[in-house]
Amino acid sequence: MNRAEQRLVNQIALGARMLSLDGHDDFNQGQISARVQGSDTFFIKNALCGFDEADPDQVVRAAVDPNAEVPAIAPPELPLHQGIYRARPDVNAIVHSHAPHTLIFGATDLQLRPLSHEGSYFVDRLGLFTTTSNTVLDIETGDAIAKELGAGEGVLLRNHGGVVIGKSVRHAAVFAQVLERACRLQLAAEASGVPYTWSSEWDVTLKRDFIYADLSVRSYWDYAVRRVNRHWPESASWA
Repeated sequence: MNRAEQRLVNQIALGARMLSLDGHDDFNQGQISARVQGSDTFFIKNALCGFDEADPDQVVRAAVDPNAEVPAIAPPELPLHQGIYRARPDVNAIVHSHAPHTLIFGATDLQLRPLSHEGSYFVDRLGLFTTTSNTVLDIETGDAIAKELGAGEGVLLRNHGGVVIGKSVRHAAVFAQVLERACRLQLAAEASGVPYTWSSEWDVTLKRDFIYADLSVRSYWDYAVRRVNRHWPESASWA
């Protein structure tokens, strides 16, 4: 493993831990993966550990090619990641989790609104996959999810959770947290039983350009890493 790959593996472990702190845990289910841009392989949290216990040694290498040999402890939902990496050369990281508010939102027919800053990032960029709610075990389903994702930033899996993509581990991990918060806030607004408003198209554009600019995302990642380090001091050596 070269230096760039080791850095990627360390970031995957940090991303997994921050997802845990954001409430994405579901036993050992859910994955975070990443690849060096243009590579035909990627790294992914293994099938046996949860987000809260992931470390660099719990990350395995897998092939984008669905016909390649599968590592013994690779997660069974490898086809979900393979389908997206094959369809989207611009995607270098993927998070799939069963975050509770994201899962509940995907079980409804609600349209995501730019109720909050977080909703502004995903409005009109979030697909909905309804063919099956089962574990993604075959490349045909992985390809179908990638098709539903299209050129967007994420896709809800009906009764199954969500998938968020990014051009880096930082982006995918941060935006998975952003989606969970967007869904939680809108569900709370819906539960209030009173009318509510959301941002204009102009404000949505401004928020995306400033609040979710690359420099801003980097600062959110750095904050989340510090939070992980406070909770698990041993993780400081991964940065």
